[in-house]
Amino acid sequence: MDTFYEALRLVAQPDVLIAILLASIYGLVVGSLPGLSATMATALLVPITFYLSPIAAIATIIAASAMAIFSGDIPGCLLRIPGTPASAAYTDEAYAMTRKGQPELALGICLWFSAIGGIMGTVSLIVLAPPLAEMALQFSTYEYFWLALLGLMCSTLVARSSPIKAIASMLIGLLIACIGMENPAGTPRFTFGLTDLLGGIEPIPALVGVFALSEVMRAMATAEPPRLPRRRFGSILKGMWALTLRYPRPQVRGNIVGIIIGVLPGAGADMAAWVSYAMSKRLSKEPEKFGSGHPEGLIEAGASNNASLASGWVPSLLFGIPGDTITAIAIGVLFMKGLNPGPTLFTDKASSMYALYIIFIIANILMIPLGIAMIRIASFVLRAPRAAIMPVIVLLCAVGSFATGNNLFLVVTLAGFGVIGYVMERNGFPVAALVLGIIMGTMVEQNFVTSLIKSDGSIWPFFSRPVAAVLAALTFAALLWPVFVWLSRLRWRRAA
Repeated sequence: MDTFYEALRLVAQPDVLIAILLASIYGLVVGSLPGLSATMATALLVPITFYLSPIAAIATIIAASAMAIFSGDIPGCLLRIPGTPASAAYTDEAYAMTRKGQPELALGICLWFSAIGGIMGTVSLIVLAPPLAEMALQFSTYEYFWLALLGLMCSTLVARSSPIKAIASMLIGLLIACIGMENPAGTPRFTFGLTDLLGGIEPIPALVGVFALSEVMRAMATAEPPRLPRRRFGSILKGMWALTLRYPRPQVRGNIVGIIIGVLPGAGADMAAWVSYAMSKRLSKEPEKFGSGHPEGLIEAGASNNASLASGWVPSLLFGIPGDTITAIAIGVLFMKGLNPGPTLFTDKASSMYALYIIFIIANILMIPLGIAMIRIASFVLRAPRAAIMPVIVLLCAVGSFATGNNLFLVVTLAGFGVIGYVMERNGFPVAALVLGIIMGTMVEQNFVTSLIKSDGSIWPFFSRPVAAVLAALTFAALLWPVFVWLSRLRWRRAA
């Protein structure tokens, strides 16, 4: 208890509380702008942490990242433009709810269940840190390969169009992920002599292009749809408690999946959201409602991505192994402030660890009132005429893409993927599967090649290890599911 009281005293310092508040507001604003991800929001804070105390420095990272992950849902709900990659998995679902005239319900679900998921992830960080970290250490490149491949197969499970088209989109994404020299051999591929392609295709401009810019092109090519009724947003949290009681299983599943995936180095909130949304659709009693504005998938995926954010700190704090890009930045700040990650951190600096837990809980509680305020401000977007809002979206997309690497070529990448996204959607190919292939392609290839090098070319270890065998079975089940559905439909048609 003395350690806990000391942690409370550390958090109650005025500079720490001010840092949490300002970083929360900053994270909400940055996360809601298309192209400016939670990772970028965190990275831009690093220079400021030089001038802060150790606890205040870590507080800014925690608060900004938690808020940015949630606020990425806001443009997804209102404009079908995911603010962060973690929001891409359920953007179509949230936007469908908005078109039904329920934007506050969609945003309320994202806010409420993100906050609950973040708190549950923090509880896991407190209670399960050592056993989860030990489990994560059992994962080698074989398990990571199957885990990444399983994440790719989720594109076929969540597709509302033909599963064959979803697989084709995912394969195009994998082909795009091959561009550049970020491969195990370090060999330039598909660069066509352009030095700008040596580093590969940046996921953020690609994601913003296929979702946001293609939406602008579609708006230019079609007549303006009927306006949503001009009305003030109702209560953002109205009905949330009823949904909490109605869908307990999706919440629990989302929290568990998010916690487990968050512990695995390199996975993060993006994979957690995709896996949870796919799982929600397959285990739902009403799968036919998905894609039309059904709350179940939003609940599970929203809880999962914020739970993974907190549990991603487990390997970072215990072993100095980053769980995702955000904790990779946080590790640098921890070293800079003398809080060197490792098992001794929990004994020598126990009060600092308790302070970190308290900051996580405060940030997720603070997310609710600040998130409501941000949603109220963002609601004016729905009232603006399309001719006024679309140029602003293009400008934000261009600025966000350029800021990713301070390179004008990224704006060209944005434009190219805008055209690709527009053409694909016109022909019924899901762009979400394309984005997933781009994001996960490098992880699949690197772990596959590394595993083959370790096994001297043998594929037997991919199936002989117990965890790898389970993940392989799940992956093949996801891969063969469209074939099973097709055969079932064929049999039903013949019977009819």
